[in-house]
Amino acid sequence: MNWRERIFLFASLVCAVLTIAVPAVYAQGSHSPVKSCADLVNFRIPGTAMTITKAVKVPAAQAGSIGLTPYPTKIPLSMPAYCRADGEINPRTGADGKHYAIGFAVALPDQWNGRFLYQGGGGLDGAVNPPLGAVAAGDDPALARGFVVVSTDSGHHGAVFDASFMKDQQAALDFAFVAIGKVTTVAKRIIAQYYGEPPEHSYFAGCSMGGREAMTAAERYPTYFDGVVSGDPAMRTDNSNAGDSWAAVAFNQAAPKDASGKPETGKLFSASDRKLLVDSILNECDALDGLKDGMIFNFEACHYNPAVLKCSGVKTAACLSDVQVGAIQKAFSPLKDSIGNQIYPRFPYDTGITASRPQTMIPGLVPSAVPASPFGPDLAITYDPDQVERTIAANGTQQLIDTYGWTNLTTFSARGGKLLFYHGLSDPWFSPLDTLGYYEKMAQANGGLDRVENWSRIYFVPGMSHCGGGPATLDNFDMLSAVVNWVEKGVPPDSVTATGKDFPGRSRPLCAYPKHAQYKGSGNPQEAANFVCSE
Repeated sequence: MNWRERIFLFASLVCAVLTIAVPAVYAQGSHSPVKSCADLVNFRIPGTAMTITKAVKVPAAQAGSIGLTPYPTKIPLSMPAYCRADGEINPRTGADGKHYAIGFAVALPDQWNGRFLYQGGGGLDGAVNPPLGAVAAGDDPALARGFVVVSTDSGHHGAVFDASFMKDQQAALDFAFVAIGKVTTVAKRIIAQYYGEPPEHSYFAGCSMGGREAMTAAERYPTYFDGVVSGDPAMRTDNSNAGDSWAAVAFNQAAPKDASGKPETGKLFSASDRKLLVDSILNECDALDGLKDGMIFNFEACHYNPAVLKCSGVKTAACLSDVQVGAIQKAFSPLKDSIGNQIYPRFPYDTGITASRPQTMIPGLVPSAVPASPFGPDLAITYDPDQVERTIAANGTQQLIDTYGWTNLTTFSARGGKLLFYHGLSDPWFSPLDTLGYYEKMAQANGGLDRVENWSRIYFVPGMSHCGGGPATLDNFDMLSAVVNWVEKGVPPDSVTATGKDFPGRSRPLCAYPKHAQYKGSGNPQEAANFVCSE
């Protein structure tokens, strides 16, 4: 697979590290187990090769921390009592002699609220992550609320970025879409067996590759889920790889070279240069939402051009050189082929593009703006968009997992399905404008935005990097409650309130596109209540 999926499990960090407390309200479930947890190991589904290998009770308030592979970060947890059942579906020996199966884990809380959540994966999957349901759930994961939560390895075992399983046809199909249907069906049967009744409502939530899986759930399984949340989706990774490589090459071409001619990209911009750029962007675009607060909510009205920083003479700390400005302009322009067809959209100018860490667009202390991709080495200084386009067209893997091209969601929407998208405006791997492009294309194919707004919304998060984090963002928000309230109470989520550790005490509404949060002009600017959703 491609390089960038080495980062995709950042989605599992769920908008930075969460400290989770379980409110008493979530203990008020209405469905108690009718079977013992241990008995689930004897459960079988006729006609399905499924085995539950382990079923154990997890006591309430078992405080601890769960590592989220491959990152060392831990999330402190305090959870209600639940039964965790681990199993596998369709075990077999592949053509390569390796063992394959769709591994899964399902968490069944003692006090069940009647809801089921499928937790999307990340990277290339390959491991069963703890079934918590924390993606875009604010401070309260789905399991803590009383949801049954299932997670899966999507049909193969191994390192999270090991793509060797793709050589096996069935494993590739399982990863692309089959596992979603199989795991959902099995999980619902387990729920019915354990509680004596099926779930009343079913949901899917994921970010990054999990966001792509969420789209797959709505596109390929339109009757399986009532509500779907897709964050920063990895819709078409060849195209996004190409866009990131385009930016990397632009910076590599402009960077100073060492004695061997190798670009030293980390030396292209100093720390003061990066700060100068962000300050300039804020100076032009911050107040477009009615308030200078270090965040750009009205991003569509931001028509920033780094040429305003170009030195009139020699380079100083107050300006950027012609070479630096040219590199930024090229990196933040759309990738097009030789006749002007767009391969990938541009990235927006936002406050997180110079973050001092590998997840950044503007190179700093890291050797390059983006890691190596299939379209060229990390420090390449040449780029042929036409060749890239031919490579994408010939890539069968992308054709298999692509969710960008399919927009027919008539069955999903007609039965009352609700679909939410969200995307960080400082995501350095997937342009939020590509997700917006899909949403607009989907709207056009389904009767226009006015009609699609009856069942789907999209939100953009200023300053947020890939699925969370960023130096100036509010990345803690509860899309799960938003989709549940829309499905079950008919309340459209015109906005979702966001908070974050970067701005203690601050809240803002994330407004459904095409609206954005606009300050009313009076009232405490730290409070979301003093903002309106405006076009």
